[in-house]
Amino acid sequence: MLEVDGKHFVADASLGEEVFGPFTLLVRFEGIDQLLEAAQSFRGQLTAVMHIDEPDYDEAARLLPILERRTNRIVVNAFSHPQEVGYATIHGGPFPATTDSRFTSVGMTAIDRFLRPVTYQGFPDALLPDALAEANPDGLWRLIDGQLTSPE
Repeated sequence: MLEVDGKHFVADASLGEEVFGPFTLLVRFEGIDQLLEAAQSFRGQLTAVMHIDEPDYDEAARLLPILERRTNRIVVNAFSHPQEVGYATIHGGPFPATTDSRFTSVGMTAIDRFLRPVTYQGFPDALLPDALAEANPDGLWRLIDGQLTSPE
């Protein structure tokens, strides 16, 4: 754990770089304006966390628009891990956190990062993977022309 004052944090961009592993940087700001200045310098982040109480809401409201442009996940009064897996869970953000905000490394759609769509047009069932065959030999639920179809 290291500690630095807000003036040095704003002056030295390397202090704002992401660090993986067991590390904490405590930054002591002289006020909300210095905090906002520092937040403006943040590059893309995976997560931003605010520990606040009701008296902090006005200052948090000033900080929120800045954080919204620098991350896709903002947490209040909790720590960012563990990740809760659900359809609303994302883990990305503006560059350099990710280069493609359509995909996430956590959550229900994480598998999409590893998919490469292929279109099969005009194929007979004999040449298609079973999951795509008109006969549906595996009995899968599928989307056909945007409609969910049952295996029956």
